[in-house]
Amino acid sequence: MSAETQEDVERFRRRARSWIRANLEPAAAGASAGVLRNNSTDQEELAEVAHERELQRRLFDAGFAGICFPVAYGGRGLTPAHQLAFNEELTGHEYPVRLQAPTFSPCAAVILDFGTEEQKLRHLPAILRGDELWMQFLSEPGGGSDVAGAQTTAVRDGDEWVLNGSKVWTTGAWWSDWGLCLARTNWDVPKHRGLSVFMLPIHQPGVDVHRIEMLNGTKEFCQEFLTDVRVPDADRIGEVDDGWTVGIRWMFHERMLHNSPYVTVPAGDAHAGIGASSVLRVARDSGTLDDPWVQEMVGEARMLQLTTEALQQRLTEGMRSGAMSDQSAAIGRLFSGVVSTRTNTLAFEIAGAGGGAWTDDDAALADCGSDFLMRQVSTIGGGTTEMARNVISERVLGMPRERTLDRNVPFRDVPRGGKS
Repeated sequence: MSAETQEDVERFRRRARSWIRANLEPAAAGASAGVLRNNSTDQEELAEVAHERELQRRLFDAGFAGICFPVAYGGRGLTPAHQLAFNEELTGHEYPVRLQAPTFSPCAAVILDFGTEEQKLRHLPAILRGDELWMQFLSEPGGGSDVAGAQTTAVRDGDEWVLNGSKVWTTGAWWSDWGLCLARTNWDVPKHRGLSVFMLPIHQPGVDVHRIEMLNGTKEFCQEFLTDVRVPDADRIGEVDDGWTVGIRWMFHERMLHNSPYVTVPAGDAHAGIGASSVLRVARDSGTLDDPWVQEMVGEARMLQLTTEALQQRLTEGMRSGAMSDQSAAIGRLFSGVVSTRTNTLAFEIAGAGGGAWTDDDAALADCGSDFLMRQVSTIGGGTTEMARNVISERVLGMPRERTLDRNVPFRDVPRGGKS
């Protein structure tokens, strides 16, 4: 859409505000608090997923889905400023939270960057309507943060590929539709040069999804076992053996996550943890809000939230203008992970004894202890903060690469699994 035909941001904001207030319910206080809390049964969660699909369809029908996606694929073709305005007006209202990450970022963003025209026309409108929920099949049981060391194999068989292996830590795979999968297609070249990316339906023969129970009882994380899964070559994204080119951009979108212009989330919303408003509720419900020490911690939480928002805005503007490398997204990833763990710690300290033992009647104090034990999720999911530090040092600051023993070594010759 040309600049001349675009609706100006303030007019768009007013129209969005009117529609949101007329069509979306207010969000329940503290609805997004906590770290992957186990607050509902499987049946209840499936009902919530169905409701969020319906919310996404409402956004689509009203012209508020895919605000920054091209019109050709069902989007609005507007600017990140329009998306930001919508996010600001969305604050305090329900929204399709499960559909945003990783469906929109990184998965839809990767399809938009590297997909064929047929792939884009097939999947992007379906994603914008809420018909397709996507997950990323990226991490592997023995790989840690070294996603380039993928051992899930894809062997070509005519016009198809046969995939075998396992992926892990896939949040929500059990209720999702499609997976974006990184697999090894060449073992005779160094690891970064023998990867390819594929799209595949999750619920099909040969894909077994096992749910992993965490210490707080949640089973959102999954492990997938792929056994002779056939994928048409038409569902390959990018060139054969050039999956790392796709992967680098994939990681960029993953680090951007909820700060991506492709994602619809309320401004200032907290993810993989709790925000300043949740810390304030803990202080109020614990009866300690008048304590100067508690006031300092509530103030710290608010300061961290404001700093995070300002940092993300600066990074987004810098990368969009070209003044900063797109690898600078790792700065935001690192900071948000550190802030999330600190904010959870603040809530736990304010909760006092309520952080060690609680009942369902303890309002905001309930589950602060579990959140504290789960706080490191925010430094692992979406790419670890340690990997973000590496990206910042090597790709942003230009420091020397960390020495590795598998550089320029064919992947089949790299010792693995305890081999000497």
